[in-house]
Amino acid sequence: GPQLLSPQQQVPRSLWSLLCMTTLLLSSIQLTIASSSTSDDNNGGNKKDLSAGKLRQLAENALMERKFTDAESYYRQAISVEPTNSANHYKLYNLHKRMRRHGDALGDITTACELLEKSEDNDGNSSGKNKNKTMEYKRIKAKLQVNLGRCEDAVSEYKSLNEVNEDATNCAHVTNAALSAYQQSDWSSAIQHFGNVLTNYATLGDTPDLLYMKSQAEYNVGDYYGTISDTGKILKSCPQHLEAYQLRGEAYFRLNEMDMAQKHFREGLKLDPEHGGCKEGHRLLKKVTKNDKRGDAAFEKGEYKEAIGLWWGAMNVDIEHLAFVRPTLLKVVRAHLALKEYAKAEEECMKHVNNQESVEGLHLLGEVQSSAEKYQESLRSYQRALEIAPDDQKQHCKRKVEEAQVALKQSNEKNYYKILSVPRNAKLKEIKKSYRELALQWHPDKNTDNKEKAEQMFQDISEAYEVLSDKELREKYDRGEPVYEEEYDSMDSEDEEEFDSMDSEDEEDVHVEYDEEEYDSMDSEDEEEFDSMDSEDEEDVFMEEE
Repeated sequence: GPQLLSPQQQVPRSLWSLLCMTTLLLSSIQLTIASSSTSDDNNGGNKKDLSAGKLRQLAENALMERKFTDAESYYRQAISVEPTNSANHYKLYNLHKRMRRHGDALGDITTACELLEKSEDNDGNSSGKNKNKTMEYKRIKAKLQVNLGRCEDAVSEYKSLNEVNEDATNCAHVTNAALSAYQQSDWSSAIQHFGNVLTNYATLGDTPDLLYMKSQAEYNVGDYYGTISDTGKILKSCPQHLEAYQLRGEAYFRLNEMDMAQKHFREGLKLDPEHGGCKEGHRLLKKVTKNDKRGDAAFEKGEYKEAIGLWWGAMNVDIEHLAFVRPTLLKVVRAHLALKEYAKAEEECMKHVNNQESVEGLHLLGEVQSSAEKYQESLRSYQRALEIAPDDQKQHCKRKVEEAQVALKQSNEKNYYKILSVPRNAKLKEIKKSYRELALQWHPDKNTDNKEKAEQMFQDISEAYEVLSDKELREKYDRGEPVYEEEYDSMDSEDEEEFDSMDSEDEEDVHVEYDEEEYDSMDSEDEEEFDSMDSEDEEDVFMEEE
């Protein structure tokens, strides 16, 4: 059996446990160090000692794991070990092509061709395996040149092989035609030829020079959306292309998309704070937008004359910038309308319409003409808007025509809007204000010299306010319906039949677009203001019953 130890020779069990744990820990540390050393070797930790073949193998392994950056690093190390081995550059070419870095790929295949040719010269051997490989590499290079739009270079490459390639020849012909049209400022032809090259030959998209010239041609013919699209492709592959930032910003500016224009000018200035094109574009943009915003603010405050001046200041920065001038001109028209300068409002609105008819412009012209009591002209403007309106606006334009027809009919009768001197789309608050002013002005007690006329005017003013301040009565009036029962009863049979034959659809369509909720949702401040008129005004406005 086992030999027993004396108590003095026995080691405590806890100490044995500690010794075992220490031994295991030391072994683990040694294994970790060994593994780390091996890993460093595999990952290039001692790269100077690795052969080119080993580095290429590491690159292939990285490629399988889609670690393209690591693969590129290994191939470059292999090139530093074997700088004259064309195979290293060819493999790097394949990697860059896979990474869509076509410009770098062209440089790699070019170097591979040069090394093979140099090797042939040194060996004095112009035939055999190396020659076949050289020809193969040159064909690859020429095809890549065509795909990058460098068609003249591709033709020369094929000539060195005593070959003619139809794609390269045709691409070179179309490219030369595009460049010739571009130099002669024949922008439409340039766009056509550049489009042909980029669609049928230079298909890789890494063609910033061709794309930029095409973008410039598009800008010069007013195709700003095309400019934005093509400069976007440039910036995707060349994010530091300053001219592309400038041209794209100018295209957005021309489309009146000021925020996007400002963004691109600023991106260009971040790359080069002294870039002249981006600085000038940003300066003009700020001048336009500053005056435009100040004009909007003045209009909101009711400072209409100041708003008109500021808007004209913005438009005069570039009066040919129609995408900005046309909508701004309509804002000027609304300011003149608010000032009741109807002749000037119509004159400015006609500039917009004569330049190019639009539904918005014709509707505003109709509103101006109606306010100036030119009801027949107003109806014609609304009818023209209906003629040119797209399908999704037809119903709205139809309602406007019907409203204009009602206004024309009422112009020959008692016109409540005219009596109170307010537009047909006036708010309730505006109607109240005008009523109070006119009632005080025409109160018979204040017009003793012409009491008979004053009494009639006061009666008309009161009647007009009674109808327009009541939502239901106003709706009836705006539809051309009689607002009182006695009016309906007194209608002759012909009018009665015409009114009764209105179908429900037409009846719903005829209405004036004012804020209906205003009648039901007057805030307490407005109610108190109207109800708390002082006794002197109240006695003046309301006639006492006899």
